Amino acid sequence: MEFVFVIPRPNLFPESYPHGVQFFGAGDSKEGTRSGADAEAFAACVREHGFFVEREYAERTPALKQVIPYSLVVRQGDGGTPEVLCLRRTKAGGEARLHDKLSIGVGGHINPEDMQGASSGASSDSPSQGYSQERDGSDPIAAATRREVAEEELSIDGPYTVHRVGLLNDDSNAVGAVHVGLVQVIAVKGPVAIREVDQLEGSFVSVAELQRLAATGANFETWSSLLLTDLDHLVSIPANTTGHCGHNSEGEVLTACH
Repeated sequence: MEFVFVIPRPNLFPESYPHGVQFFGAGDSKEGTRSGADAEAFAACVREHGFFVEREYAERTPALKQVIPYSLVVRQGDGGTPEVLCLRRTKAGGEARLHDKLSIGVGGHINPEDMQGASSGASSDSPSQGYSQERDGSDPIAAATRREVAEEELSIDGPYTVHRVGLLNDDSNAVGAVHVGLVQVIAVKGPVAIREVDQLEGSFVSVAELQRLAATGANFETWSSLLLTDLDHLVSIPANTTGHCGHNSEGEVLTACH
């Protein structure tokens, strides 16, 4: 039986239900992007209103939003051009609805083990992002990111920085109605390998190529298709903001990076 981390919808979105990416604060936005999501308010929801329920129950309860850390993995390619890890989920993967779909996001549900990891770890986020493990030791998001991205799905060789940039919401379908994404950009410098080779395949792709694929009707999963609209802005974030650091799959905790 799997338990997943949820936040009641009224606590997460007290006034309206946004669609697409809502960037945290005006400082992370540019003309044409949608800012206004409040990082401090989201952090408060995690601390004060988040809890675990059976996944089967959460999947049929739109009054609850399952929180998914959804991370783009970005590197500087030849000539300094940003590249994004693009994955294809094979038919050997667990969820049939995702088979053969392309994805630029990596991540999954937050489980109780991540709360334990947050309590025992020393991970810390930039205070400007609205998260501070020094201020609160119960944020499981960093632990879930490390587990899903750097220990289960991928192997990241060397240090990386994680930038939390906004929320992703899509209530237009039954799956999106019960999930909310915390959009993160993970900037890497060393090699990245896929661990779950029976379920995933992929490579780093330029922004221009991803936009070309989208324009020609490539089969991207819904959340990834929503992120593609703001891809130029997203890949520029590591160069313009301070994230928090992680290390490779040796299990080292995240520490503040300035």
